Amino acid sequence: MPQDLLFRDARPEDSAACIQLRGLTRENAISESRLAELGITVERWSAGVAAGDLPGRVCLEGERLLGYCFGDQASGEVLVLALRPEAEGRGLGRRLLLELMQRLQREGGHQRLFLGCSDDPGCRAHGFYRHLGWRPTGERDALGDEVLEWRSAEAPTPEDAHA
Repeated sequence: MPQDLLFRDARPEDSAACIQLRGLTRENAISESRLAELGITVERWSAGVAAGDLPGRVCLEGERLLGYCFGDQASGEVLVLALRPEAEGRGLGRRLLLELMQRLQREGGHQRLFLGCSDDPGCRAHGFYRHLGWRPTGERDALGDEVLEWRSAEAPTPEDAHA
């Protein structure tokens, strides 16, 4: 992994760049206007991060945001993992996800995490999460996505995040 990358906890001031990046992803891109329709705005995102309700990890190359992963502190849900298309295939998404998982465990006490994911095997996320030990629950979330769960006994080690 290049040395000029910075992985750190998300800050409220990252929210605008995160929303912008969400519209640039290769699969499942969501525009700023669509996010606003869903109630996801820079102000709400910033407030959630500031309050500690929305923990996240970001990856920067210089000042440029390459990707991020956020979760819900109260429930243990992984809400979003997003990367710029040119940042894919470098292990950044894996590292961001594993670091967030570790944080949700450590700070939230969660032994079970969950997320919504497409059940289409042609979607990159389908194989990505399963490869890291996430398993289908047989449930669907409010958006119709398949709910996957991860339990601590199945967890990749923190060292795996840097592999």
